[in-house]
Amino acid sequence: MIYLLLVSFIWAFSFGLIKGNLTGLDSNFVSFARMALSLAVFAPFLRRTGLRTPLALQLIAIGAVQYGLMYLAYIYSFQFLQAYQVALFTIFTPLYVTLIHDLLTRRLHGFFLLTACLAIVGTGIIVYRDLDQSDLRLGFFLLQFSNICFAFGQTYYRRLLRKNPALKDHQIFGLLYLGATLVTLLAAGYSTGWSLPTLSTTHVLTLLYLGILASGICFFLWNYGAKQVDAGALAILNNLKVPLAVACSALFFHETVDLQRLLLGGAFILGALFLNESLARKLYGENA
Repeated sequence: MIYLLLVSFIWAFSFGLIKGNLTGLDSNFVSFARMALSLAVFAPFLRRTGLRTPLALQLIAIGAVQYGLMYLAYIYSFQFLQAYQVALFTIFTPLYVTLIHDLLTRRLHGFFLLTACLAIVGTGIIVYRDLDQSDLRLGFFLLQFSNICFAFGQTYYRRLLRKNPALKDHQIFGLLYLGATLVTLLAAGYSTGWSLPTLSTTHVLTLLYLGILASGICFFLWNYGAKQVDAGALAILNNLKVPLAVACSALFFHETVDLQRLLLGGAFILGALFLNESLARKLYGENA
């Protein structure tokens, strides 16, 4: 769980960068740049020894969905939504993680569904605001598609690696970023006419931070950590970055936050995690 917590803290500092520092850049190019940088980080570690071609193709497909399609929809949604609306509409990811896990295992885990809903309620308490209706519907559906892609990828990767314990994460993770890079390259080429946009120093530094740390290293740690916890904890922890981001805004950037809502929503999320850690193994055993 420590890997998921660490990544949540890092992502908590990253919420405003896309909206604030990358305005004006083609959203597909931003997605491609992040994934290409992530691929560059992990390409030197890539090893095909003992990796069957069907398994390699599955890993490429996971990356194409979890990071490629997810980022295309996620970053494009910023054209239709305010930053707080993006934060609000990502809160349903725990539900998708739980439902996809149930589909893959062909077993309904009602307790995981309950704790995921508690996490959603808690996060909703923190980030809910009256919504500006302009372009809301398209932005909402883009975010839900993005959430489903991210939920599917981490859940399927967790299941695949548990079935193939001999695989070393750092030696295969470049394949995920390869899949994501190919998808985002095609999208970026189509939308930009295969021309490189003009980049300011702020653009370059922001893309380097997002591509190397927030995407490259953090996505690796997230999927690696996903193998170490049950599906219920994985679902809940998908929303932990939201209260952490709000708390970071108050502590480090001196922004005004509703402390009561932050504490109440955080209590829901931590309560859901406590319930899950207390009862999940008793209900579902070690392989939940």
